[in-house]
Amino acid sequence: MKTLSLSLFLLMALSMLQAKELPSNGNDEVIFPITELQIYADERGFVNFSDVLNGEVEFVILEDFQPKDYSVDSYYWIRFPLHLNNIESKQWLIEFYDQTIDVIEAYIPTLDGSYKKITMGDHYPFYQKSFDHKNFEIQIDPKLHGETVYYFRVKSHTYADIRIAVRSINRFIEYSLFEYFLYGLFYGMIFIIILYNLLMFIAIREVKYLYYTFYIFSVGLYATCVDGIAYQYLWPNSPQWNQIAHGVFLFSLIFWAMVFGHRFLNVKNSAPRLHKAIWAVIFARVLLFIYAIVFDNSLFEYRNIEILPLSLIFYTGVYVLVRGYRPARFFVMAYGLLFLGFLIKALLNISVIPFSIVSYYSLHICFLMEMLFLSYALSDRVRILKSNRDRAMQRIILQHKENVKLKDKVNRELERLVDKRTTEIQEKNIMLEEANQKLNQQTAEISKINSILDLDNWKLKNNIKEILQDRLINKNLTLEEFNKIFPDEVSCFRFLDRLKWENGYSCSKCANTKYNDGQQKYSRRCTRCGYDESVTSNTVFHKIKFPIEKAFYILYLTNNRQNKYTLDELSEMLSLRRNTVWNFKKKIEQAFSDKEDSHLIITDLFSYHINKKVS
Repeated sequence: MKTLSLSLFLLMALSMLQAKELPSNGNDEVIFPITELQIYADERGFVNFSDVLNGEVEFVILEDFQPKDYSVDSYYWIRFPLHLNNIESKQWLIEFYDQTIDVIEAYIPTLDGSYKKITMGDHYPFYQKSFDHKNFEIQIDPKLHGETVYYFRVKSHTYADIRIAVRSINRFIEYSLFEYFLYGLFYGMIFIIILYNLLMFIAIREVKYLYYTFYIFSVGLYATCVDGIAYQYLWPNSPQWNQIAHGVFLFSLIFWAMVFGHRFLNVKNSAPRLHKAIWAVIFARVLLFIYAIVFDNSLFEYRNIEILPLSLIFYTGVYVLVRGYRPARFFVMAYGLLFLGFLIKALLNISVIPFSIVSYYSLHICFLMEMLFLSYALSDRVRILKSNRDRAMQRIILQHKENVKLKDKVNRELERLVDKRTTEIQEKNIMLEEANQKLNQQTAEISKINSILDLDNWKLKNNIKEILQDRLINKNLTLEEFNKIFPDEVSCFRFLDRLKWENGYSCSKCANTKYNDGQQKYSRRCTRCGYDESVTSNTVFHKIKFPIEKAFYILYLTNNRQNKYTLDELSEMLSLRRNTVWNFKKKIEQAFSDKEDSHLIITDLFSYHINKKVS
């Protein structure tokens, strides 16, 4: 029983590992997915071709293999047996579809039974390929017959789509020409859209067209990296740059998509919170890009993170559309398609959806539809703005007509009122002329009376000044009389201001003559050095700690040498301490001793101030 089970198992294994037949009955192509290939995963990379050829490794068919099962750290050996009995007169080749595989070591059987090694991959310059084509092709020697076995060793730093196609040269040329034709249409449309929007920017100078141009240009470059067109035509001799180019242009695509969307939707005014969120995401994405390109290029392989910024800008478009911004409708449809394309690609990479031609090229299809919708969105925005402008112009014209009618009505009413008012004014003018005649007569009489009064006032003022000066010199002013002249602090400050700066202001620090008002009353701040000089600085009243009007009276009595008040009497009269009065009088006498005629100047100014008060 055990022997029978073992025999059945070996029979099933041999049936699974049997050689592949070339297409027949007019069919020029057959494609073998990884689930139909004989695979050995070399996790450490220690296995060499001699080990494989000697049968030291066991090849199996991974029927349940999914893209998520692919290990970027492993080397994958592929055993590919072929029956070449029906090769006939056609020429055949073996092709690997995935042009992003880093290294493919192909071991090709020869007529003498040995193997020839061919090395390919995007880690090597493009010219090392057997064909000038974006994929990897190996031509089958037409002289080989019978069962032959091909071996391949595959290594890639990212997921490799290991599918092997066996097709005739005619079929290869046919499908390649058609594929490049479709690429030409796709990139031609991108070029036309770029040129159109660039001309629109030059014509109307709206920066959103420039942002859209950068975005479409980034889409084109990213698509060429995904398709392998860029490596074939743009940088065929730069395999190192080719490893990171897709990540660089994917970042550029997402960056300009967000900048253009932010500008197109006017997010700063329509959604201030989302405005901050978008710029925060852009800033974070830029930092991640700089880190990836400078320190860790492997971060470019985490392409699914682009779902986050795309989701944010798509949500912003929906939010602005719901709030009534009509131009956002086609924008939402366009970014919805782009979001769908990236989502399908992400689901394909994690094996949620099966592989197919449509799913593989879903991002290209969504790119194309998105570009068409965005172009229409820009045109629709212009149309809406033009429609709004036309409606506004129509409203302005109607309003202008209404204004003309209203103006004519108001003018007629004003003319009637002006005529009526003119008649009233003429009557009042006659009355005013009569009143003016009477006023002129009264003015002449009043002028005579005023002349007499001015003369009397002048005489009276002179008499008062003489009396007050006599009283001031003869020390006849009492405290009550003195308080009538200097009743409060403000009157004292005003007197000191006139005394101190009578001949003009000059800064005591830098001698500047220009000033502004200071922080305190009657203080002056120098416009050059900023020194704030109070009205009491450089006087005997500086920094006194009792009312300045009392200090004025002490100065007045001190100037009056015939004063009979004692310190105790003066202290009681002014409600000040005896030491305070004595210290201030000593300060005054010290100032007099420093400048002998200062008391005479102050006495004269006191007299002048008293006369002004009286007058």
